[in-house]
This record gives sequence, C-alpha cells and structure tokens, in this order.
Amino acid sequence: MTRRARSFKIGVYDLARRGVLMTTYIPKVSEADRKWFVLDARDQVLGKLATTAAVILTGKRKPIYTPFLDTGDHVIVINAARVHLTGRKPEGKLYRHHTGYMGGLKSVTAGDLLRKRPVRVVEEAIRGMLPKTKLGRAMFHKLKVYAGDKHPHEAQKPQVVTVKK
Repeated sequence: MTRRARSFKIGVYDLARRGVLMTTYIPKVSEADRKWFVLDARDQVLGKLATTAAVILTGKRKPIYTPFLDTGDHVIVINAARVHLTGRKPEGKLYRHHTGYMGGLKSVTAGDLLRKRPVRVVEEAIRGMLPKTKLGRAMFHKLKVYAGDKHPHEAQKPQVVTVKK
C-alpha cells in the first residue's frame, strides 16, 4: 500500500482523537438563565405583540438558542383588554371551538371575544406562533396574560420590553 493510500484510511474516530474534528455545543436546559419580561398591550397591534412574545418564549433572542430545547424566558402581558385589531378583523375573524357533541361547532367573532374574554384573544395569537408539540406547550406555560395593568409577579423583578410599532 502506498503512502498516499494509507493517508485516506484515517477514520473519523482517529480525527476526533487528534483534535481535528470540532463538536457542536449543545446547552443544557439547566444552563438557560430564565428571566421575566413584561409586555404592555395597551394600543398595540395584536400580531406584533404576539410575535414579540413568541420570540421571547422560544428563546430566539439568546445565543444559546436550540430548536429542540426550551431555552426561552417568561413573559407577562398586561392590558390585554386594550389590544388593537386592524382592518375588518373585529367582525371578520372567527374563533372556533367544538363542544364535543354532534353539530357542536361554536364560533365567535374576534370583537365579541375581545369584549368578553380579552385574555383568550392574546393567548390564542401567541399560541399560534409557537411550535405545535410538547415543547410548544411547555413554552406556552411560561406565558401569563392579564386583562388589566396589575399582575402578581413583582417578586420576579420583570424587565419591561417595548413592542416595535
């Protein structure tokens, strides 16, 4: 066997042993420093507010972001009742759910739901921007939405985040 042929027989494990291969850093969930953020929904467009909250919840703002780990932060949304819907969405957008009985498909317009249960409008907008998996459900549990401007999470010392207009 020639010298050149021998040089191509080096395996991956030999390269790793020599320190030639680089490994990908994967953070541990325990290394994720979870912070708390407050978003004020007063006079904010619902979609822009939801996008900002979803990015914080998924952890995409952090350098240790990993798609298959929950590295995101906690989000508190206040003044959900004062959120703004653009265009014809108050009367045209429908929220549907099924009761479980035959013919039990119920629907309500966004404007009616915003008047009756404003927290649900904001939660559904943010939930739609999260992954549809167990990981997305874990991210959603870090979201706290309140209709008014009071919240019981002052002990966590949340930082205020402004939404771009």
